[in-house]
Amino acid sequence: MSIQPFNIDIPQATLDDLRERLAQTRWPDEAENAGWNYGTNLGYLKELVDYWQNEYDWRAQEAKLNQFAQFRAEIDGSHIHFIHVRGKGPNPTPLLLIHGWPDSFYRFHKVIPMLTDPASFGGNPEDAFDVIVPSLPGFGFSDRPHFSGGMKSLRSAEMLSKLMTEELGYQRYAVAGGDVGSRVTRLLALAHPEQVIGIHLTDIGFPREIAFPPDVPNPSPA
Repeated sequence: MSIQPFNIDIPQATLDDLRERLAQTRWPDEAENAGWNYGTNLGYLKELVDYWQNEYDWRAQEAKLNQFAQFRAEIDGSHIHFIHVRGKGPNPTPLLLIHGWPDSFYRFHKVIPMLTDPASFGGNPEDAFDVIVPSLPGFGFSDRPHFSGGMKSLRSAEMLSKLMTEELGYQRYAVAGGDVGSRVTRLLALAHPEQVIGIHLTDIGFPREIAFPPDVPNPSPA
C-alpha cells in the first residue's frame, strides 16, 4: 500500500500572488446600459473580484476541508488524492463518489456526514457508508497524469478500481458519479462487474455514450 495522509496547505506566497494579479486586473470598456445583454455585467464582475481580493478567506475554507480525513495514494505512477471517511454503523457499505468537470471533490462535502453517520440525521445506522471521494487524475490535489495519449475516462476508471481494491482493500463497493464522473462510473461498472455492487448516475449528458459500451459501434443515424 502507498497511502499517505494528506492535509491541504496552500503556500501563502500562492495566495499573495493571486491577490496581486487580481489587483492588476485590466478592465474592458462596457457599452452603455449593457447590463447582462453581452456577457457578464462589468459592475457585478468588479464586485466579485473585489470580494475575492479583499474579503474571501481561503484559510477558513481550507480548515473546513481539512475536517475530512484525506490521503494520497500512488497508482500507476501518479498520486491520487481522496477523502476517506468510515461509516458509523454495524456494517457500512463502501461507496465511491466521483465528481465531474469543472468541479471537484468539494461537490460531495455536504452529503459525506449524512452518508457516513445517518443516525445523526434521524436515519438508521444500518444504512451507513464508508465514503471515498477521489479527485480525478489531473483535478484538485491529484497529480496530472503522464500517460502517452492523455487521460481517458476508462484509464481513470481503472485507477479508481485499483484505489478501491489494491489500496483500500474493498472487494465490493457501490459507485455514484455525476457529469464526467457518471461516465467514469459507467466504465468502471462495465470493466469490473465483479467489484461494483451498483451505480447511481446524475447529470449524464451523453445518452449515446451511456447507451452503448465502448466496444460496441454506435448505430448510424437514421
